[in-house]
Amino acid sequence: MRISVIGCGYLGAVHAASMASLGHDVVGIDVDANKVARLAAGQAPFYEPGLPELLTEVGATGRLRFSTDMADAAGAQVHFVCVGTPQKQGEFRADLSYVDAAVDALLPHLAPGDVVAGKSTVPVGTAEELAARLEPTGATLVWNPEFLREGFAVQDTLHPDRLVYGLPTDEDGVPTAEGEAARALLDEVYATPLGEGTPLVATDYATAQLVKVAANSFLATKISFINAMAELCEATGADVTRLADAIGYDARIGRRFLNAGLGFGGGCLPKDIRAFMARAGELGVDQALSFLREVDSINMRRRVRMVDLAREVCAGSIVGRRVAVLGAAFKPDSDDVRDSPALSVAAQMQLQGAHVTVTDPQAVENARAKWPDLKFAASALEAAQGADVVLLATEWAEYRELDPAELGAVVARRAVVDGRNVLDPRTWRAAGWTYRALGRP
Repeated sequence: MRISVIGCGYLGAVHAASMASLGHDVVGIDVDANKVARLAAGQAPFYEPGLPELLTEVGATGRLRFSTDMADAAGAQVHFVCVGTPQKQGEFRADLSYVDAAVDALLPHLAPGDVVAGKSTVPVGTAEELAARLEPTGATLVWNPEFLREGFAVQDTLHPDRLVYGLPTDEDGVPTAEGEAARALLDEVYATPLGEGTPLVATDYATAQLVKVAANSFLATKISFINAMAELCEATGADVTRLADAIGYDARIGRRFLNAGLGFGGGCLPKDIRAFMARAGELGVDQALSFLREVDSINMRRRVRMVDLAREVCAGSIVGRRVAVLGAAFKPDSDDVRDSPALSVAAQMQLQGAHVTVTDPQAVENARAKWPDLKFAASALEAAQGADVVLLATEWAEYRELDPAELGAVVARRAVVDGRNVLDPRTWRAAGWTYRALGRP
């Protein structure tokens, strides 16, 4: 099948390469000529495990190409819209300008029977508006949300845990004839994962648009819940990791994402829950999501608490102290620094008078572009040279496996604040370190 992918950022580049690997003829369209050139050369413009290899593999087949010309999308049967929907400056709402621009540019190149599949995360109601704009072309809109995890995006695209189609339906919620035809085309696109038994939920536009933001809000709530428990544990002397283990045995709760620490960041969870709250307000049901304000607040308080712990181990002041921050990306196996808790902590400490050095296996260049006033190092040992306190802020495997004796040989004071609760306190204390962590004695 001929497919176009509009927008070749994180989502679009992975989706285009993955669809080509499934046997489809794919063209990726993006306005950024530099990005298009890199992708055409088989180079991923961001760090994502497995993507460079996939680009090289499918590039050799001739089934994948990239272009800056929207006219090259003409003739495709399915057009995936994969552009970003960032948070608007100064407010909670999502910025839909990229979605609008992509659809406007695509309209002249659509033919009757084409399917436009929206994958961008948008406020509920957006699909209905876009569908009306497509009507004169004879193309059909389907909403097909993405559920990628950074660091596992290729796997999540090729072997998704579920597929969701938001189809045009009649007043009884039954797909229209156009909806059934669009579903058949998407079934062909996703024939391989569907053949592997991937669950499919076919529903209406509104439900499909709500799935991604509802899932992200639930996940954010679970993370913030255990971080709220961490605050209580610090006040009572309890251990939040043992607490999480105990309640995680309950099958109704589960242990995954019950890891207390610096909280969530990145380009999805923070902006999605804020846009969700904003849309609920526009619909007059803002009270239904008022709890998300506290979820967001708890998450941001963790960053402040991390700075407080560093100050405590530095005898009450970080002014003039040398601080090593291990991690800049918002999560391991990524170079994404959007709303990164690690960088937020580093910047706060520098603004409060500390001499901060940041390191990360993949995200240093992105971090430097965002915070050029920070000092950066190539490794944990380099960052920790002469440090008064070491902060573990992103749980990369190489930081979890650090040798406390080796690191201790280069620091000025053996003091570590574990912002992700991934180090063994006994091992580090036995090596002469003062160990502190969020939510633990």
